[in-house]
Amino acid sequence: MKSTSGQQRAGQQRAGQQDGRQDGGRQDGGRQHGHRHLSGQHPHGGADADRRWLSAALAVIVAFLVCEVAVGLAVGSLALLTDAGHLLTDAGALAVAILASRFSRRPARGAYTYGFTRIDAVSAQANGITLLLLAAWFTVAAVRRLFDPPDVPGAAVLVVALIGIAVNLLAVVLAAKADQASLNVRGALAHLITDLWAFVATAVAGLVMLLTGWTRADAVASLVVAGLMVQSGVGLVRSAGRVFLEAAPNGTDPARIGRSMASVAGVREVHDLHVWDLGAGEPALSAHLVIDASHDCHEVARGVRRVLAQTHRIDHATLQADHQHGDRPLVGDDCALDGHGPGYVGDALDH
Repeated sequence: MKSTSGQQRAGQQRAGQQDGRQDGGRQDGGRQHGHRHLSGQHPHGGADADRRWLSAALAVIVAFLVCEVAVGLAVGSLALLTDAGHLLTDAGALAVAILASRFSRRPARGAYTYGFTRIDAVSAQANGITLLLLAAWFTVAAVRRLFDPPDVPGAAVLVVALIGIAVNLLAVVLAAKADQASLNVRGALAHLITDLWAFVATAVAGLVMLLTGWTRADAVASLVVAGLMVQSGVGLVRSAGRVFLEAAPNGTDPARIGRSMASVAGVREVHDLHVWDLGAGEPALSAHLVIDASHDCHEVARGVRRVLAQTHRIDHATLQADHQHGDRPLVGDDCALDGHGPGYVGDALDH
């Protein structure tokens, strides 16, 4: 058996692949079976439960955000305002995750043959870009303060930062109860966890100012927070980019998947193997299987599906299964001529 899963053949036509993806059902040797979509199916109680947990985390964050901005402006602390800016992106990420959890589970219809699962990636990329822009702004402001530090009361910064740590811990616990297969939920959690570390840095800065009077600690804490924002932002943009570029999901090895498919009894070759992420953590696959003449192409295709589901957790698969004897070229495809396997050039005149 030969698997060409890692290298796609030069003669592949992109349009044909896209037509196969947009097909609303599965193909077993040309016969269609309904897909079992996993969107919305997870052990956390469904999309409604996700929205409740995310909404609770959002309420906690917004309430503290208002207080932190007020204190930061009153005492002139850039570290607190930087934390507040990051909290604002946390609130935005949670709000978008709530909306996306509703829209991403709408059924496919009309021109939207994949549904709206990639809203997940769109919002994650927007969150990542927002983090990077805010990080740049806070970095410039912090560098300026290193040269001309204002007088910032360390006690106020320390108290607010300690409260912020407690608030963020509560928000992380609440948001973590939602479905973490969603890129949106993971993005919101990345915001919250980064902000948790940011509050730790701010608390340290407040303690240093309180004990030593070194006011530049406020600007240094802002630079630390900006660095954490860059790390989270780059990660979110990269993850969303993989979805848009239809890369194989993280942790997925297309070559290994191809070998598993080729090992199923009756599979002679695997061609044009593509693995990508539909969004919301749902992998999809399409491939062309060449089946040995002594095997039923439908049964072999079903066996390949079982391997994909049980070994690789891929339930959304579109397979084209054809017979081929020796090196004779196929006529038609998908068991077109006799209801089970296609004929060949030499046999076509007999039909």
